[in-house]
Amino acid sequence: MSRIDTTVDIARPPEEVFAYITDPSHLPDWQESAVRVRRMSGTPDAASQKFTVTRHMGRRDFDSNVELTLDPAHRRWQVHGTDGPVRPDLEGSVESLDDGRRSRVSLSLDFEGHGIGRALVPLVVKPHVRKEMPRDEQHLKEILERGAPA
Repeated sequence: MSRIDTTVDIARPPEEVFAYITDPSHLPDWQESAVRVRRMSGTPDAASQKFTVTRHMGRRDFDSNVELTLDPAHRRWQVHGTDGPVRPDLEGSVESLDDGRRSRVSLSLDFEGHGIGRALVPLVVKPHVRKEMPRDEQHLKEILERGAPA
């Protein structure tokens, strides 16, 4: 299966969208499977941060250790799984629209399976994520356009 690529336009300035979407503590607010986030290393303004995301899928919660790398100057970021059977590989960007009054968020997501994860990625994980991502993006858009703090 190929990468999952999506975009969503948000009526907020790009610097505000970037600050919100790259703050891992906000994941449970806009991603329906994200239950909690725990910082392992780095500070919120660090270019590289490690954290654990707990996600709920089916009847279980799963922890995933990931590393977030930020490029604030170009409004890009990457999230890479560092262990476990299913490791996410996300590339994101925020583009300025309408002279900085609106933003376009682009996400490109794939998964690397290890052990049992090789079977889980195509059979369970990707189908679930393909259904969830549009809802997550809509929720992100609603939160930010309502005026959530960045």
